[in-house]
Amino acid sequence: MMNGERPLRFGFIALNDAATLIVARTRGLFAAEGLDVELVREVSWATIRDKLNVGALDGAHMLAPLALATSIGAAGAEPTPLVAPLVLNLNGPAITLASRLAGAAAAGGQADGLARLIARRRDEGASPITLAVVFPFSTHNYLLRDWLARAGVDPDRDVRLAVAPPSRMTGLLVEGVVEGFCVTEPWDTAAVKAGAGLIVARGSQLWPRTPDKVFAVAEAWAARHPETLQALLRAMIRAAAWADEAGNRAELAALLAQPRYVGADAATIEESLADMVFHADGASAPEPAHAGWLLSQMMRWAHVGAHIDIGAVARRVYRPDLYATAAAAVGAAVPARLETLEGYGDAGVFSLATARDHAVSGRMSRIPTG
Repeated sequence: MMNGERPLRFGFIALNDAATLIVARTRGLFAAEGLDVELVREVSWATIRDKLNVGALDGAHMLAPLALATSIGAAGAEPTPLVAPLVLNLNGPAITLASRLAGAAAAGGQADGLARLIARRRDEGASPITLAVVFPFSTHNYLLRDWLARAGVDPDRDVRLAVAPPSRMTGLLVEGVVEGFCVTEPWDTAAVKAGAGLIVARGSQLWPRTPDKVFAVAEAWAARHPETLQALLRAMIRAAAWADEAGNRAELAALLAQPRYVGADAATIEESLADMVFHADGASAPEPAHAGWLLSQMMRWAHVGAHIDIGAVARRVYRPDLYATAAAAVGAAVPARLETLEGYGDAGVFSLATARDHAVSGRMSRIPTG
């Protein structure tokens, strides 16, 4: 057994984008590489971070911004350098509002109507709207903040932002504890099916090919186990390609629906997979430009210091070189390096070279509502 006496332990959260790990485990792709892998369903992203930091997990399904923050010690713990040699998904996050606020977002997924409601509530002395995200260092937090800021809403002043586990989001909306959230599928579609919510914007509308989750391991672990890491990547690249096949989506949904994995209705999961990409068109390759964009948003909202070298951190954590070796071994296409991002709101053309400028201009563009 390549990985030694005990199984490799990988943590995951109940979300569609754990699919690559789940498929690789259940369809025997890890085993075909001589690997014994145990998947451990965790409750929160903080638990994932802490267990990975202390070695209780060998690797994890992880929020991309959390992997970046953990590596530089900005996530509530000592710095633990991580590497992300594979992206688990693009797209998947969405912004969902309570059904009673259905008219609060204009056509095209803009937040202008919500901004007017927020201003009216403030003028009337009512409590601010409560919106939930899955973790402070998450694509969801920064996507929601950007969406609000485009409409002139200051997310640090004009609304109340709460943190909740992804699988609790639908329930919290049904119970009226929150009035909206940003989470990865299937929990947005589940809220719609429950009659509690309306999806008002998908990440792919706001940040095309939205970066979301990565497979992360400690940098030191990767250095000690290079052959094992390559075997893992080969298995997961095959799994991601299988998950992207249209003819496999019903089977994938049934697999994810099992209680030990995502535990949602299979039909809901299958519908919610429509916008998600696991491998096609280079989706599983880690692109430092995506990491740089996320770091620029972290800097924009003062969640990391202005001294951070965005390019250096992005290139150290996101490792397309490790991915390329494994992809070539399984005959998968290795995409050309993504140098720029376009269509991300007011960012214009984003690149690692201009990341700090975008962070500063984004911070200055926050327009108070009154």
